[in-house]
Order: sequence, then C-alpha cells, then structure tokens
Amino acid sequence: MSRIIVFGAGGRAGRAAVRQARDRGHRVTAVLRAPARHPDLSADGEVTVVPGDVTDADRVADLAAGHDAVVHAAADLAAPPDVFFPAAARALLGGLGRAGVDRLLVVGLASVLPTAAGVPLLDVPGYPQEYRTFCLGHGAGTEVLRRDGAAVDWLVLSPAGDFDHGGTPTGRYRFTPGEATSRITYADLAVALLDEIETPRHRQLHLGVERA
Repeated sequence: MSRIIVFGAGGRAGRAAVRQARDRGHRVTAVLRAPARHPDLSADGEVTVVPGDVTDADRVADLAAGHDAVVHAAADLAAPPDVFFPAAARALLGGLGRAGVDRLLVVGLASVLPTAAGVPLLDVPGYPQEYRTFCLGHGAGTEVLRRDGAAVDWLVLSPAGDFDHGGTPTGRYRFTPGEATSRITYADLAVALLDEIETPRHRQLHLGVERA
C-alpha cells in the first residue's frame, strides 16, 4: 500500500485517479482549492480531503510530505494557462524536492503530443484551434518539467486523442503517438496512471494512451 496525493481531485481525471487508487487499496489524499464543493470525496471517510493550491511550492511541500507519489490533474480555468501550468510545474518540482517525494504523474493534453510523424497534434491540418492558447499553456508546463525536472521521476500521460466521455471502461490501454481519432475513458487513463505509480516503466516523457 502506498500513500498517493492527487492535486485537482475534483475534476474528472482527478476523481478517476482517486477512485482507482482507492480501489487498489492505497491511502489517498485529495487536494482541492475548495473542498466544500466536493463533499462526496470524503463522504465515506476513506479519502483525506485538504485545501491546497498546486502553484504554491510551500503548500505542495507541506501536503506531499509522507506520500510516495503525486498525481497532478489540476487546472484553473480562471487563470491564464501560460501562467498557471508553468507555475504548477515549478511548484511541484520545488515542493516535491523538499518533501522527498520522487514520483510525479501528470495528466497532460493530447493536443501537444507528437503524432507518428513527429508533428504536435495541434499543428496537424484540420485539428481544432479554438483552444490553442489553453493547449500551448498546458504544454508550457510540460516544458518546465523537461527543462528543470531532472531530479524528479516525472511522467506525463494524456489521451492520445481525446477522452471518451460516455464510453465503457475496459481496464486495458496501450501507449501510442498522438492521433485525433484515438479515445480512452477517464477510468482507463487512471489505470495507466496507477500502473506507472505501482510499477514505473517510463520516466521523464509525455506519452499518449488509448483504449486497447
């Protein structure tokens, strides 16, 4: 049994990670900016819910101390993405280093994932551009990990294409380059996240995941 802390536990990806970690018997801490909005997360007493800001390195260090791994699934849609995501990455690297936590799993975006041809999905002709600013901001957070994260065992996992919001989880997945038609459920992405916590196979990469 490990102790796992999930930042952004109120979102769909974060909730799926909390559920998968609990189902596997791990002790889970769920970090939320506003815990009162998510009373169900702690309703059965099996998840420790705490307030916290993933962009605050001091708070990250305090909360992460004593844990074995971290999942970062947080987003702040009220903040500029090119500010929030790099700030979160810097705070995680600094805070986890002080807390002595090595393994960091990040929920990423498919749009900045390279395709088989080596081109970011966002730059493939015909790919939707309405959220380009958000996507590039999210990708800037990953670039902080690449540039400054040599001392942390980080891994970014994202759908290879998009989430299958109404799909049925299979419990199976595979790694693949970016592909716009690829799909995976939140629950199956959480399986990949927890597999990489329990038995790390990939390090300091951004990988796409799809249903198998």
